[in-house]
Amino acid sequence: MDWKPFGDKAYSFLSNPIQEDARINILEGAVRSGKTIVMIPKWLSYIQQAPQGLLLITGVSKTTIFDNVLADLFDTVGSKNYKYNRQSGDLLLFNRYHRVIGAKDEGSYKYLQGKTIAGTYSDEMALMPKTYFYELLNRMSPEGSKLYGTTNPDSPYHYLYTEFINDTEKIKSGMVKTIHFELDDNPSLSDEYKNFIRKAYAGLWYKRKILGLWVIAEGSIYDMFDESRHTISQAELPDKFNKIMIGCDIGYNNPTAFNMIGVTFRKNKPEFWVIDEYYYDPQDKLGKTTSQYKGELIKFIGNKHVDGIYIDPSALEFDNELRSASCGQRFDNICWVNNDVLPGINTVATVLNDDRFHVVREKCPNTIREFESYLWDAKAQKLGEDKPLKAHDHTLDEIRYQIHSEYPATAYERIFI
Repeated sequence: MDWKPFGDKAYSFLSNPIQEDARINILEGAVRSGKTIVMIPKWLSYIQQAPQGLLLITGVSKTTIFDNVLADLFDTVGSKNYKYNRQSGDLLLFNRYHRVIGAKDEGSYKYLQGKTIAGTYSDEMALMPKTYFYELLNRMSPEGSKLYGTTNPDSPYHYLYTEFINDTEKIKSGMVKTIHFELDDNPSLSDEYKNFIRKAYAGLWYKRKILGLWVIAEGSIYDMFDESRHTISQAELPDKFNKIMIGCDIGYNNPTAFNMIGVTFRKNKPEFWVIDEYYYDPQDKLGKTTSQYKGELIKFIGNKHVDGIYIDPSALEFDNELRSASCGQRFDNICWVNNDVLPGINTVATVLNDDRFHVVREKCPNTIREFESYLWDAKAQKLGEDKPLKAHDHTLDEIRYQIHSEYPATAYERIFI
């Protein structure tokens, strides 16, 4: 691994003696600001002095832990100094036994039960369920046991913020120590990269991941959508596309929406063109059957070549109907859908912010209307959850299915940097 000089905050944290660190040490703030890279040598220093017993490395899943932490950690220490079983999560590092555990949901706390933990490295702390985190703290009973963790900001109602990062009593007592990182705290980042990464996020995610702010999700979800910037006339469409996709959001009591999206590439980045929409609201009309919606999709496609169809994962009946030979046609180009809602919203926000998303005005009035009326759920925010209101989301859901499944925003960071 090619190590670069640390910034002042990172160096101060690294050089602070382990015995003077808090029980809970949290590096929080912007993406790519140097939090994780300085935590690796800090953890290597800690395990030389930690009390005897099990050491824990934890995060959302074993896969994300490997990608975010272990790959660089192993590259740093060399193959002779560790043994890792990726399936079981057993890790021997400099003759200290570790267990790598994913904490993807509220039930993950059971993986900690019965364990006595001598120290913890925690990745992506804000994504850790509260029940899991408190069970983890309960298990860190040996004297001198410490937690070292990194996180990007989340909601200001999140338990990690209200009960630890912003708890003045815990900080004054020495139980908790936090250090806030910004992009400029990482001196190894070039101005070109910082300009790029600032454009990679928009709206809520820009405030959290770039500015490093614990801010609430409120108001319009796609507040960066501007009809003057993001809508075009049909005459402005490209002559040809690298790929054509169709998304389907199926409703029987609620609206059904299809969108046809053409994909081109500009400077190696995908650009999206919403060519056409189908929108049917059964309210005050006759409802349609699954077979009828298949017929509507066939008419919607016409004689165009479609590379992939992306369907609401809950619409199993419609999925099965498309794969059958009813209506004289069987679809073999149905694609897997990534239905992670918040990352998907971030992907759509990213392409909007980068002016790589265009909607044909004459053909897609409902798509434009929903972009302007899609809102965060204020009640969910008070519970520390980021959730969209389930309204005005039919075209937007299936647009998200298409773009996020094939071109997730996180992939832009890996590929185009």
